[in-house]
Parts: sequence; C-alpha cells; structure tokens
Amino acid sequence: MVRYLNPTLTIRDRHFTWGDRTYMMGILNVTPDSFSDGGEFVSLDNALHQAQQLETSGADILDIGGQSTRPGAEEVSLDTEIQRVVPVIEALRSRSNCPISVDTYRAGVAAAALDAGADIINDVSGGTADPEMLPLLGERQVPAILMHMRGTPKTMQSLTQYEDVVADVAKKLQQHIHAAIACGVSPNQLILDPGIGFAKTQGQNLNLLRELRQFQALGYPLLLGVSRKSFIGRILDRPDAKDRLWGTAAACTAAIAYGADILRVHDLPAMSDVARVADVLVRPNLHP
Repeated sequence: MVRYLNPTLTIRDRHFTWGDRTYMMGILNVTPDSFSDGGEFVSLDNALHQAQQLETSGADILDIGGQSTRPGAEEVSLDTEIQRVVPVIEALRSRSNCPISVDTYRAGVAAAALDAGADIINDVSGGTADPEMLPLLGERQVPAILMHMRGTPKTMQSLTQYEDVVADVAKKLQQHIHAAIACGVSPNQLILDPGIGFAKTQGQNLNLLRELRQFQALGYPLLLGVSRKSFIGRILDRPDAKDRLWGTAAACTAAIAYGADILRVHDLPAMSDVARVADVLVRPNLHP
C-alpha cells in the first residue's frame, strides 16, 4: 500500500484524498503554439467555453497555460504570459469554484495568477527556472506541482543522457522537494511529476511510465501528463496529436495501474470514463 506523507489536500471546497481515485486535470492552453491545440482558446470567450466543458466533463482541476512548453518552444515575454492567463483566471473565478492551476515557471506570472484567484502552481522546471519561484510558493503557502525537466523547452531534447533515467529523475525530484521545503513550502502541498516528454527519449518515457511505482517511495502524490504525447504518436504512427485519443486512453490506463494520482489530459469526458473504469479495476476500495 502506498504511504503518503499527507493523505489529503483541500483546495477551496474540494477534498483530494490520495489513493481513493484518480483525479483529472483538464488542460486549457491559451497559447497560439501549443503542440496539439495551439490557437484554439486564445480568445476569452473560447477559453471560458472550453473551461466549462472541461469542468462539466469531469475535470477536478483546470490547468491554464500561457506559455507553450512543447519541445523547441520559444519563450514569450513575462507581460505576454500574464496578459494571456490573468483575464481567464479572473473570469473563471467569478463563475466557478473549481481549483485552478497555472502552468508557469515564472514567479511573476505565478504571483499575478494567484492574485487573480488561482490555487495551484504547476512548474515544469520544479522551481529551478526562476530563483524567486520557491520563495513565492513558501510565502503564499499554495499547492505546487514540481516536475522534472532538464534545460528549457527549447533545449531539453538535447539533454537526454542519463545513467539510469528512473533513478536520476527520482533523485532530482527529491532535490526539488528539499529545495521547496527549505523555502517554506509545506510538504503537505507538494505534488510530483516525472515529466514525461521533457528531456526524455521514447524509451525513457516508456521506462518512467512502467516504473512509476518507484516514485511512490518519495511519499507524495504523483501527477502524470501523457495526453497526446509524441511517444504515443510514434507507437501508433499518428503524427497529428489529435489522432492519439485511443493511445492516450491506453497510456492513462497504464498510468493508473502503475500509481498515478492525477492525470493531466486534453480529452474529457473520454479520459474521465477511462479513469473511472481503471480505478474500479486497480483500486480495491472502489466498487462499480
């Protein structure tokens, strides 16, 4: 049985009890260049409509991103990222109590997002890209998702040399945990992500997924983002990310079987159905 350092997390009126079921994080990219849905939700009306659809379809968390982290992505200015995410957060917060996560590695964006009503910071750099990020998280005492990545989105795919990808990623995540706690972040509010697709080869992504249970030994809930990823496209020979629905379903099922607590996905309600069935099969406490 998995032993979590803290078995529950409360965000607004939502209670996350780790191990009871798989929680769904719906992806809302308000960017023109994300790898699978770039440009679709850049207008406020489209973004709000998609957010409503995600929440109605089973999202427990809405994850808003204003800076693409696809391989090779160019960095946008701080002001541009803030201008993309803050109006969406403010509008969403006025009509929904669903927990909002912001996908950013910049402390300035994180602070503006939290001021606008966001609840969680999802940092793909694990708090390393901006030296002000972890102190901000410690000051604000908000949940944080710390992911493993090397380099930047522009350079990460040239940094895939590991002695043992599972052991190396686990070690780096442990370092992220220590650094966050040293800055005042509560261990009870940390979530870990091994970073599928970020500075990883095809084989390394598959190894991380198969060995996900090794990360449970760290004692924290695990988030996994496999939705529409390129490793699925290579297996299926599907160059178009939107053609990877069934491959994503298979990868999500495997992630649940191997110990994921949260799945970050594009395709709701389909992946919500996948999780509900997989949970009944995998988690002995659940019944259909």
